[in-house]
Amino acid sequence: MPLSHPRRSALSEQVIAELRNQITSGEWPVGSRIPTEPELVEQLGVARNTVREAVRALAHNGLLDIRQGSGTYVVATSELAGVMHRRFADADPRHIAELRSTLESAAAKLAAQRRTEKDLKQLDALLARREEAWEKGEAEPFVTADATFHLAVVAASHNDVMTAMYADLGEVLRDWLRADVGAELRPETHMDHTRLLEAIRAGDADAAAEEAASYPFLCDRGRFSAPSGG
Repeated sequence: MPLSHPRRSALSEQVIAELRNQITSGEWPVGSRIPTEPELVEQLGVARNTVREAVRALAHNGLLDIRQGSGTYVVATSELAGVMHRRFADADPRHIAELRSTLESAAAKLAAQRRTEKDLKQLDALLARREEAWEKGEAEPFVTADATFHLAVVAASHNDVMTAMYADLGEVLRDWLRADVGAELRPETHMDHTRLLEAIRAGDADAAAEEAASYPFLCDRGRFSAPSGG
């Protein structure tokens, strides 16, 4: 339905809110190219300048990346995610790995205590999707599937603050995983997450925390393990 409002500033804010909703709802996932300016003009029923202003505002806030000659792409799901992505883009990959290990270990422990049957069904489906992507040798789909599985583990903790923080760090972690895995999937980079899921299913909080913390990580200096790993 076309958007309308008598005041230009309010209309611009309305368009910004609509575009942000497309991003946060997953309609435009991270990495995707959003519709072109003419397409947005037609969809929203507003002037080209209003669309351009809204896109620039979201680019300034870190949600969108305007690439001349290519289009505009989603790079984060929230303003905070955009800030984190810019802030930690050049961080030491070892430090990113340690942060991920710490967050996921704590979340896995809570997930084992709080997970529901719905959580387990989702985790089963996401783990199967992850393994399917691995078997097909598709690096980018694997990165997406792996990141989605880990986010679901954190969400199963039913700690909204932890889940929101992890989600805001999502693109930083995906960038790290993308570099970690490389352009081609190799046997030495595969990590079996079956034991993690089974520990969560069994309600074994200590085993889930230990498993989540024990995954080995790679960086351009060689293989290393998360500090609390076994």
